[in-house]
Amino acid sequence: MAKLTGQEITRVKGMGFLLNRGTENFSGRIVPAAGVFTADELTAIAECARRFGSGKVVMTSRLTAELIGIPFDQIEPAREFAAQAGLSFGGTGAKIRPVTACKGTTCIYGNFDTQAMAKEIHDRYYIGWKDVKLPHKFKIAVGGCPNSCMKPSLNDFGVEGHRVPQYDRDKCRGCKVCQIEKHCPVKAAKLVGDKMEIDEKVCKTCGVCTGKCPFKAIAENGPVEYQIFVGGTWGKHTRMGTPLSRLVTQDEIFPLLEKTMLWFKENAYQKERLGAAIDRIGADKMEAALFSDGLLERKEEILAAEVKTRP
Repeated sequence: MAKLTGQEITRVKGMGFLLNRGTENFSGRIVPAAGVFTADELTAIAECARRFGSGKVVMTSRLTAELIGIPFDQIEPAREFAAQAGLSFGGTGAKIRPVTACKGTTCIYGNFDTQAMAKEIHDRYYIGWKDVKLPHKFKIAVGGCPNSCMKPSLNDFGVEGHRVPQYDRDKCRGCKVCQIEKHCPVKAAKLVGDKMEIDEKVCKTCGVCTGKCPFKAIAENGPVEYQIFVGGTWGKHTRMGTPLSRLVTQDEIFPLLEKTMLWFKENAYQKERLGAAIDRIGADKMEAALFSDGLLERKEEILAAEVKTRP
């Protein structure tokens, strides 16, 4: 077989196949919906790795399955085999990357169904916007609580679930061993005299105190609100995501996500990450745009425009 050209390597990279160092073999990324594979899908992935690659599978930080050692001439057969199992390769390029979610769906600390939200984001944007060219990669992460296992603050758009304690002071009986004080991981709750007090400046709204008071001084099912982070990156250029100035409701999340991507498409230069564009233009200006409707009103115009190049 003739030596591969740079054009060939670039073409298959756009399909989710990355060249293995020192070889002409590739690692192919199979992308799950919301980071979840079924047992049948994992069986198909293992068989695909055996038939077309080295037999090894590596799980990536974005929860994709990379099949190592696929020869160039086996890429198309591997794609066809995966498609028959309802699987697809991808997850590369200047576009929306695979959506990640923590196990908040089942975790005792999870404040909401993270995987269900990530699945909807996957369907609406990773799949629905697959042909939208962005200035750079765009990563989305969904986390169930402030433990931040999925690092939403280090993604271009991060969702973090919070549960603000709903405290009914009249129901507090001033127990000598206050269960809220005992369980609060940041010591924001303290018994002061005969009543429990919560220091709102210390409270992380993590939801751990929910259901702990036997007299229901803290509501068992307080409303879930969400901290949104924009512009986070990790690696050579680390930037903590800018937190929006208030917690938002679930109904606000998808419009905010769409407006964030539209703002990115309209304002960032080619090969400029969202965080760098925010720093260049200003976080206040970006937030003002996110909490208004101008971006959505210009959606078709923004999506049709070419990505800007630096002057």
